[in-house]
Amino acid sequence: MNINIVKNGLTVELYKKIRDTVGFKSYEDGDIDEAIKHSLYTVVAYDGEKAVGIARIVGDNRIAFFIKDVVTIPAYQNKSIGHLLMLSIFEYLDQHAAKGAYVGLMSTPGKEKFYTKYGFIERPSEGFGSGMVMFYEPKK
Repeated sequence: MNINIVKNGLTVELYKKIRDTVGFKSYEDGDIDEAIKHSLYTVVAYDGEKAVGIARIVGDNRIAFFIKDVVTIPAYQNKSIGHLLMLSIFEYLDQHAAKGAYVGLMSTPGKEKFYTKYGFIERPSEGFGSGMVMFYEPKK
């Protein structure tokens, strides 16, 4: 296994392919393209020529960041690919985040421990209410 991390190399095709391997919600190509274009940072992990993991950051690039789509294909899970993706994300944050910046994410059920080892706090907890989410349907 020879893992290479490529910064800002995420494409619509890779996004769909990697997310599909874990059964994540699908989106229209145009929507994915816009999401990638408006991401602050993307990262793709390759084993040789094969894309095996992705991650991205969205936010205001100073005070608020949200980590999205940290996904490793099943055959490569538990082989430190996610760790390499997170290291690349923290490298970006080290260069752009203000002191005390908010960095959020939503964990897939059962994967919380992966994130707590990097300092993320599970919610609800003392001083922090529950995180919330909605899947918005535009009224067009």
